[in-house]
Amino acid sequence: MTTTVIVDANVLVALADARDKWHDTAVALRDALLTAGVQLGFFDCVINESIGVIGRRAEEQRRSHEFAHLLDELMVLVPEQCITWISSSAQRLYGEVVRLCRSHHGKLNFNDALMALASQELGIGAIVSYDGDFDEVAWLTRIAAPAQIAN
Repeated sequence: MTTTVIVDANVLVALADARDKWHDTAVALRDALLTAGVQLGFFDCVINESIGVIGRRAEEQRRSHEFAHLLDELMVLVPEQCITWISSSAQRLYGEVVRLCRSHHGKLNFNDALMALASQELGIGAIVSYDGDFDEVAWLTRIAAPAQIAN
């Protein structure tokens, strides 16, 4: 098992929002990873996406009054000092990001490709995500369920 895994936005949002359909699974997954001694990694672009998702979701579900609470939950889950800042690498990696998006026929979006490339550079070989498109990235293992974690 990799010592550090990257957490994708769909898992992070599920952890922050107790009403998310994946919340219980995300909590079980996080707890299994922590029990196995795995460090959770958080990229700045994931935080960016997560804030956007919880804001949009709160508005769509007519619970905008809960946004501040959801944002607080996110901030508790990922304090600023726990964020790995990769967005500044986007310009340097731009050509590779576009090539990766192209080679996956658009299944990976720009942020996902940036995350995959940053993970490769950082020697991180796993991502916690419900997004099956990461299965196509040769150097990443996607973890989506507690059963995938060996203690």
